[in-house]
Amino acid sequence: MTSYFAASDGTRLAHRTEGRTEGRTEGRREGRAGPAGEPVICVPGGPTDSRYLGDLGGLSARRRLILPDPRGTGDSAVPGDPASYRCDRVVEDVEALRVHLGLDRVDLLGHSGGANIAVMYAARYPLRVRRLALITPGTAAVGIEVRGETRRAAALLRKDEPWFPGAFAAMAALTEGRGADWGAIAPFFWGRWDEAARRHHADARPANAEAVAGFAAEGAFDPESTRAALTAFEGPVLVLAGEFDLNSPPGPVSELAALFPDASFAVQPGAGHYPWIDDPASFVATVGNFLS
Repeated sequence: MTSYFAASDGTRLAHRTEGRTEGRTEGRREGRAGPAGEPVICVPGGPTDSRYLGDLGGLSARRRLILPDPRGTGDSAVPGDPASYRCDRVVEDVEALRVHLGLDRVDLLGHSGGANIAVMYAARYPLRVRRLALITPGTAAVGIEVRGETRRAAALLRKDEPWFPGAFAAMAALTEGRGADWGAIAPFFWGRWDEAARRHHADARPANAEAVAGFAAEGAFDPESTRAALTAFEGPVLVLAGEFDLNSPPGPVSELAALFPDASFAVQPGAGHYPWIDDPASFVATVGNFLS
């Protein structure tokens, strides 16, 4: 089911709902840990629409998922001001969604680039976040760099895969500035490069180049102030990495977890950048238990 709400600048934004809606609702305004029907706001990466998240491998059986389409993607309108695609400004779209849902506090999940939005939201609105789950997260918001040698080491874990030679050559060309063939690199982002992964790759590709370019534009991130704010964030945090993830390797992701006073760090074995696709049962067990 798709619903709409207005951002602070008037842009019409969309979100869809997946999963359980039954259960008690008392305690929502007080911010107590909610039952299965309580929502989890799930911020996609890309920036692209939330379709590629699906129901997060069946997590919707454990909690009600609210899946927004970022501005300019999916069913959300293209904003009048292209500068509003910037990550620090998109944070306010999450706040507008919280207000629209009538929630005092929220459980918040961010995937990939969407984790930057979730982290910055927690830094800006710490009292509005009950639990924070960061799934194979981007780390630009806190200034953690993923170095070329780290990606190379992650890539070499897949050296026995039949697609490896071509994908590794394409990755080397990218890191050396000789051009990028993103299609050739794609197998590195899934634990199994099978037909399901190929279909998911097509669904996950961003369609709005202006939104992608604007997301990390100058001024989007202030790592020093964000890090300082996170040291005071009191809520529980789950940071989940994929063993084989070339985009967000476990090493740098563990550095993100270390910034929080109360964070659990986990690595899903055999998973890439989309762990709910590679092993839904393992993903739902880890994330569902944290959220409940």
